[in-house]
Amino acid sequence: MRHGHRGRRGNRSRTWDADGRRWVVSARVERFFEPALLLALRGGQAHGYELVDAMSTWGDDYVVDSGNLYRMLRSLEDESLIRSSWADSDRGAARRVYALEPKGERVLEAWAEALAATGEVLQQFRAAFDAADDAREAS
Repeated sequence: MRHGHRGRRGNRSRTWDADGRRWVVSARVERFFEPALLLALRGGQAHGYELVDAMSTWGDDYVVDSGNLYRMLRSLEDESLIRSSWADSDRGAARRVYALEPKGERVLEAWAEALAATGEVLQQFRAAFDAADDAREAS
């Protein structure tokens, strides 16, 4: 059995920094893209470029390319979580805009509850880490 080795690529959630002095860990929330998009649409309808901007507010780990964005939007629309329509634009051609559906609102509420529970677990982890660190320093 191999320990700590996941092939040539290694573990994607942690890397050694370029200077070779410390570990850099990415602690991303799996599937965060979905609730973040639903939340962005909770404020009202938006077109794709506005949604790309909204996603970038969550940090560099959540920047999304337009191809993935539109695939996710189609998937959410297929599940009746959002709807799309064409809207006239003062800058030329009509643009597709997206809006949250009631079913999407309910899914967003479920995400908020699940993320709150995850936040509590993360706080417990941090408290346990700090306590262990304090105990180690005291000894």
